[in-house]
Amino acid sequence: MSEHVTACIDGSGYASAVCDYGTWASQRLEAPLTFLHVLDNHPPPDEGDLSGSIGLGSREHLLEELASLDEKRARLAQEQGRLMLEAARDRAIAQGAESPRARQRNGELVETLADLEGEIRLLVLGKRGEAAHKASEHLGSNLERVVRALHRPILMVPEGFKTPERVMIAFDGSKTTCKGIETLAASPLLKGLTCHVVTVGAEIADVQAQLDWAVRTLETAGVDAHGEIRAGEVESTLHDYQREHDIDLLVMGAYGHSRIRHLLVGSTTTDMLRSAETPLLLLR
Repeated sequence: MSEHVTACIDGSGYASAVCDYGTWASQRLEAPLTFLHVLDNHPPPDEGDLSGSIGLGSREHLLEELASLDEKRARLAQEQGRLMLEAARDRAIAQGAESPRARQRNGELVETLADLEGEIRLLVLGKRGEAAHKASEHLGSNLERVVRALHRPILMVPEGFKTPERVMIAFDGSKTTCKGIETLAASPLLKGLTCHVVTVGAEIADVQAQLDWAVRTLETAGVDAHGEIRAGEVESTLHDYQREHDIDLLVMGAYGHSRIRHLLVGSTTTDMLRSAETPLLLLR
């Protein structure tokens, strides 16, 4: 079974960027592209079960009306999803994608992705879904659940697309980030891009040796790589480096063993994901 770049499309403002980054990744990886739209059949939270408030005389008639409305809403949502998928395919084809596939599934997003995990090489999704609050401080609840549930690389994208040219890898010497370096070295994703490998910590011999190994591994694979150790608080230090060097793609391991680990398993996870203004590639 071939593994696809799978881009999750919904009605949010992130859909166009998801489409564009999915197309970019598919072309870089030379992997087939699939657009996925998941129809959640649960009613919106502000439209609960109204049957309890229906009077006795009209109860049966109104229940029939509600059932009819639910059917119409489901059909409309399905048609909207089909049109979004069709638009995404057309957009990707216009950018040079070859035969992108469109899939529509009923169910809950995280469960659906878990079912399809064996077919996913890279998952692309927006920072927030269409049901999330629009405030920049609000992070889509599905995102963290997907990060925890899926054992595939995940590319979280902002609302606008920019072709990545300068990449920063947050490296802490953990087993996960070392495996991530080896995975990236073996992948065509970063070929031709400038890659900064950044460690936040003390500039001691062991840390320097680990960083040198990471840079050397990437360089041997033909990646233009540079390494740097910086002291400070992890999140702010990484963001400062990102701004200084105009980084347009951030790469992190989803789990590590040092302070970077807390970015993705504790409350700081949400902070890092929330404050990201560039695409963030999470490696598992």
